[in-house]
Amino acid sequence: MTKIDPDRPESVLPTPSHTVGPFYGHALPFRGGEDIAPLGHPDTVTVHGYVTDGEGKPLPDALIELWGPDPEGNLPTADGSMRRDPASGGFLGRNGVEFTGWGRIQTDANGHWYARTLRPGARGRNAPYISVCVFARGLLLHLYTRIHLPGDAAALAADPLLSGLEDARRDTLIAVEEGDGTYRFDIRLQGEGETVFLEFQ
Repeated sequence: MTKIDPDRPESVLPTPSHTVGPFYGHALPFRGGEDIAPLGHPDTVTVHGYVTDGEGKPLPDALIELWGPDPEGNLPTADGSMRRDPASGGFLGRNGVEFTGWGRIQTDANGHWYARTLRPGARGRNAPYISVCVFARGLLLHLYTRIHLPGDAAALAADPLLSGLEDARRDTLIAVEEGDGTYRFDIRLQGEGETVFLEFQ
């Protein structure tokens, strides 16, 4: 798009450039979105990482959604991830008791995100995993991937998705254990080391 200077109609000035939206940081994040595990649960694990673009630069305004089964592999049916105050309509946060298995986290200025959840149990023939949905500027369609936690080499080797990938690609779906119940999972949107993303049909 161009802009014409009314005082000099022969001149054509470029319009300012814009970052491609959509932008998710205004209404979608909610207080306590990263605290998926019930308060004080002894089996809580922390999963964290960075979201980066094709050049390896951090995305400070990405949004991550996580879903996962409970440690027995059951899909949670409890409500309560985003309770609202009936009087004001504002967010109350979680009640800290039920495990809903779902969370929504915005990356910080350095592209970092974290969530406290319960280690997922296996379902069917799949190795245990946490489902991930990534929203970010420049992505007109959100992306899906998985976080597999290390610890059961046999289950990871037998997983139908993981066993069909080359080692380097497979490793983008497995978090790195940092100790003390903490795991790192970086999400690279494109370029070298790009995370494997899934397409559902």
